[in-house]
Amino acid sequence: MTTTHKVLIANRGEIAVRIARAAQELGLQTVAVVSDADSTSLVAQMANQVVNIGAAHPAKSYLNADAILAAARSTGATMLHPGYGFLSENAAFARQVTQAGLIFVGPSAETIECMGNKSVARETARRAGVPTVPGSAGTVDDVETAARVAAEVGYPVMIKASAGGGGRGIRVAYNEAELRQQLPLAQAEARAAFGDGAVYLERFIAKARHIEVQVLGDGQRVVHCFERECSLQRRRQKIVEEAPSPALSPAKRDALCASAVRLASAVGYSGAGTLEFLYDDDSGEFFFIEMNTRIQVEHPVSEWVTGVDLVREMLRIAMGQPLRLQQAQIVLKGAAIECRLNAEDPERNFMPNPGKLSALRWPGGPGVRVDTHVYAGYTIPPFYDSLLAKLTVWDEDRPAALQRMQRALAETSIEGVHCTIALHQELLADPAVKAGQFHTGYLELWMADRAAAKALAAAAAAEALAEPVA
Repeated sequence: MTTTHKVLIANRGEIAVRIARAAQELGLQTVAVVSDADSTSLVAQMANQVVNIGAAHPAKSYLNADAILAAARSTGATMLHPGYGFLSENAAFARQVTQAGLIFVGPSAETIECMGNKSVARETARRAGVPTVPGSAGTVDDVETAARVAAEVGYPVMIKASAGGGGRGIRVAYNEAELRQQLPLAQAEARAAFGDGAVYLERFIAKARHIEVQVLGDGQRVVHCFERECSLQRRRQKIVEEAPSPALSPAKRDALCASAVRLASAVGYSGAGTLEFLYDDDSGEFFFIEMNTRIQVEHPVSEWVTGVDLVREMLRIAMGQPLRLQQAQIVLKGAAIECRLNAEDPERNFMPNPGKLSALRWPGGPGVRVDTHVYAGYTIPPFYDSLLAKLTVWDEDRPAALQRMQRALAETSIEGVHCTIALHQELLADPAVKAGQFHTGYLELWMADRAAAKALAAAAAAEALAEPVA
């Protein structure tokens, strides 16, 4: 299919490469915007046109809406794909894009405002009959109101930034004294991080799973591409994702996905989006927590198990084509797992490790996919997140997919910087992980046990060396 559209990719890294490929497969011209630090990036080498939009710091480039729109005007771009992060869920930016006469590849600014504000999204979910975590009906402005709500909800409670995201702006209070101490701190943190100090309360489910549902809509109709299990997290940042969730029965899966479709339909959703839920293993209950009105980092696992190219469908929908898929056509097949390979040193508290990649070897073979923006000789800049690549595998069932992932990790070699390959190998060999028995707090407990075991081993080794020779 050839069209006259030209897509500006308002992002960087692996997602920019992903968008460029999908656009080119649809016969669309592409424009890459790059910072000074990304002038030699892979997407800059792939795109039909490249525009430098400023200095390396995100505020002077990828968060600079005026510079991005100026690049669109100068190149004649007709569409803008925001990717994830940066300005992707900024309603004001989406509105600027459409007011400039461009097509924003995603939902409307109004939908982003509705679903991007967590307290408003919770209320929208309640009206749509979708279960939400017990908590405040909206934001709480003062300590006395918060204490009254928390007493009704029951401790422990989470204090969450209404405009938050990425696991930031969250604190947990286990009693009223902690709530009174934590609430003003959470409000100040939210104001500093998001420019909005509004917070709300939710019941804290200590051993919940994080399960999310991928949806696609065209403004008239919504379908789902099943769910993803995202419970293996560190500091609320996802490390490993998989589809489907090993926790759900077919009946529970149907109920969860139907809830997601119902909520997305209630707001007339257009584009790709993700509805996030907490799932209580003990009770079997699930609760809507928030919606991400954009493509997700972990979308490849959903593509593997359904065969749906989500980014390509986003572009088609943005160009005004009706949703091509009926729900019955989207069939769950096999199992997929994604490992995020980051330039971090797990042995030094995951310290980012930018630098030059001296050599790379990616895995291959059946059922293996690598999404990356790096290459041998590339220098990882220190200004952005540390994601090097997403390694994703598919196989006929979860045990086979785990085995395939171990094989793929063993084939992968990244030289010049520290990265998380060995950590993934160790984590996926853990008996509880292999059995699918984990929750959102499991990884941090596993890391603490791992660190303690290494410390004991080091102490024992030092003691053995110190013993006098007989």
